[in-house]
Amino acid sequence: MKKANLFFIVLFLGVITEAFSQTTPSTDFFAGKWEIALAGTPMGDVKFTTNLVRKDGKLAGELARADDPTAGKRPITKIEETDKVLKIYFESQQGGEISIDLEKVDDNNLKGKLMDFEATAKRIKD
Repeated sequence: MKKANLFFIVLFLGVITEAFSQTTPSTDFFAGKWEIALAGTPMGDVKFTTNLVRKDGKLAGELARADDPTAGKRPITKIEETDKVLKIYFESQQGGEISIDLEKVDDNNLKGKLMDFEATAKRIKD
């Protein structure tokens, strides 16, 4: 009987230790200001800025041309996210709804694609 009690105590302590040792990833990693650069588009290299804000548990925002402040902002229609991947959907004048697919590189950089064009994103620090 002592062996069974000892086994359950060790098992219980192991479960408690494992539960407390896991860190939960920040749900707001992607929230904040970002500069998104697209290379080799038909319009040349394009840079957007965005401030992604969490509203009702979901990210929202709009894309603004970094090099042309007079250009209208493009509303982001939808954002899908996991702990390492961010997909930003917006309406394009030429192609309907398209997405910029970005993957986490490190704490301040993302890398991915918009259709066949290379995309990178860098966190803008205030």
